[in-house]
Amino acid sequence: MSEEKIREVLESVAPLLVDGSPHAVALGLKIDQLEPDHIIMRAPYSPDLVGDPETGILHGGVVTALLDHACGLAAFAGLGAQDTPATLDLRIDYMRPAEPGLDVIAEASTVRAHGLVVFVRATAHDGDRDDPVAIAQAAFMVTKASQAATERAKKAFGQGETT
Repeated sequence: MSEEKIREVLESVAPLLVDGSPHAVALGLKIDQLEPDHIIMRAPYSPDLVGDPETGILHGGVVTALLDHACGLAAFAGLGAQDTPATLDLRIDYMRPAEPGLDVIAEASTVRAHGLVVFVRATAHDGDRDDPVAIAQAAFMVTKASQAATERAKKAFGQGETT
C-alpha cells in the first residue's frame, strides 16, 4: 500500500482505535498527529487521573495506557494500516514523574514490521522531548481476535467492512 493510501486509512480508521476503546475515552486520550512513520498522542492532564493527590502527579497507569495506544497505532501503520495488532510485549522504563498540570505526550514509531509482527519504540514526555517521562519498546502481532475487534469497531462506528 502506498504511503498516501496508508495516510488516508490512518485518518479514517485510527480514531476508531481510540474512540472505540472505553478505556482510552475515559482517560481522554487524543491523537495529535498521524503519519505512516510517526504517531503523536496525548493524555490531557486531569485531576481525575492523579495518582498522588498531595503532589498532583498523574498515575503511572495513564502513561502506560497512552504509550500502549500510541505504540498500537504505530504498529497499525507499520503493518500498512490494514490489520489491527494486539500487544504481545510492552516494556516501559519510567524516567521521572510527569509534571503536575501538564499533558503527557507520546511519540511512537515503527522500528520494523515483518509478516504479522511489528516492533515499535516510543517516548512519553510532558513538553520536552529531551527529558522523557518514560520510554517504551513494544512488539505487536495480528491475531484472529485483533482482526475481529477491528471489524466490531468499524461496524459500531459505521465504517463498514475492512478492505
